[in-house]
Amino acid sequence: MSDPTRPTGPKIIAVANQKGGVGKTTTTINLGAALAELGLNVMIVDLDPQGNASTGLGVDSDHRKLTTYDLLLGDAALHDVVQPTSVEGLVIIPATTDLSSADIELFSSEKRSFLLHDALRQPAIDFFELDYILIDCPPSLSLLTVNGMVAAHSVLVPLQSEFFALEGLSQLMLTIREIRQTANSGLRIEGIVLTMYDSRNNLSLQVEKDARDNLGDLVFKTIIPRNVRVSEAPSFALSVLEYDSSSKGSQAYRALAQELAQRHGTILNIGRGEDG
Repeated sequence: MSDPTRPTGPKIIAVANQKGGVGKTTTTINLGAALAELGLNVMIVDLDPQGNASTGLGVDSDHRKLTTYDLLLGDAALHDVVQPTSVEGLVIIPATTDLSSADIELFSSEKRSFLLHDALRQPAIDFFELDYILIDCPPSLSLLTVNGMVAAHSVLVPLQSEFFALEGLSQLMLTIREIRQTANSGLRIEGIVLTMYDSRNNLSLQVEKDARDNLGDLVFKTIIPRNVRVSEAPSFALSVLEYDSSSKGSQAYRALAQELAQRHGTILNIGRGEDG
């Protein structure tokens, strides 16, 4: 059970977009790695049954005996499901396809929407001395995504720079509004991150203009470019910062981490690894 008397814990951000292929998991992995590089302690919660965040950070499927699924069902303690990654300061709660049946299995629980909320607010979380928790939500508006948003303080939305990108936001915004009204009144939109951006492409330029005209300061100044190194890194089970530290993708995610940390007024320690 969560303890309402506990002091404020880490900032919890759900990374969500019901549309697949927008850079959601890529952003979760690389933003987490970039925040850790700044000297912050970060946990990623893989809430996607595809388990791509787990794979992308080198957690082999054979080493996912206990996962987010076990945490939600209450079958495993928090300390038993958290695993280290190759990035200093970054840990992960991995996922497997078992999560795909969670919607059905959790439906009978009266607190079905609050299971992750309570799991991330138990006293055991203090052991990890976290600054941020990033929740990689599945590409759907399912009970798992609802759990992510109920658990979070805010929602970060990766937005692919393509036609109809903004139209796809409407349902997500409605879901956020509904969760605000029913389960998490403090939930806010952390911001919109433009991903897979190609400055040579007029469409990318138009999507950026439309996003900034319609959403204003909600759109991060930092833009994540379309970058082959970002695409290649997961196949080596590395963040792009580890795979090619000097790439444009790495530089962009470092800038995004700085911008996010500045928005929160996070005190930055001496960075780990690259200065960026």
